[in-house]
Amino acid sequence: MRIVVIGATGTIGAPLADALAADHDIVRASRRGAVRVDLADPGSIEAMFTTVGNIDGVIAVAGSGRLAGISDSSDEEYFTGLDSKYLGQMRLVRQAARRVNDGGFVTITSGVVPSTEAGLSFAAAVNAGLDGFVPAAAAEMPRGIRVNSVSPGWISETLESIGRDGTAGTPVAEVVAAYLQLIDGTTNGQVLHP
Repeated sequence: MRIVVIGATGTIGAPLADALAADHDIVRASRRGAVRVDLADPGSIEAMFTTVGNIDGVIAVAGSGRLAGISDSSDEEYFTGLDSKYLGQMRLVRQAARRVNDGGFVTITSGVVPSTEAGLSFAAAVNAGLDGFVPAAAAEMPRGIRVNSVSPGWISETLESIGRDGTAGTPVAEVVAAYLQLIDGTTNGQVLHP
């Protein structure tokens, strides 16, 4: 299959694209790569699909956002990720409905957020919204195109990179395995929690 991986230079995207490359033709897309896309820019999503042409699937693992509390951040800081992670992935699914080959797939990324960790209320809302979007969007997709999501919590390697205990997260290899599980088969409208 010919598959676009958006966020192919990131913590999850790079090893995912490498794992897929063994059996598939992979197009690596990112904000600064050879194939450029910024999910916050609707025109960029459309341009990416035009650039890549004929594809069987698209996986979005592009992350965004930062910790920002309700009362101690500006609106700009708090709502970081609305255009890219939330609306951007919904726009991606809508574009894929017209661009991905019959019987293809779209896999997006939400996330599990600890409900008691300060600074994650916006991320919790975005991820819950995406998790609700996936089964509804899957029911509306034409031509047998499947829509699923992977919803990881903290990634062990990310926690370690910010000086926290990596054992509190999920190893990236386990998260990559969840994406791989959704490539083949008939799974549709599901949210996997690795």
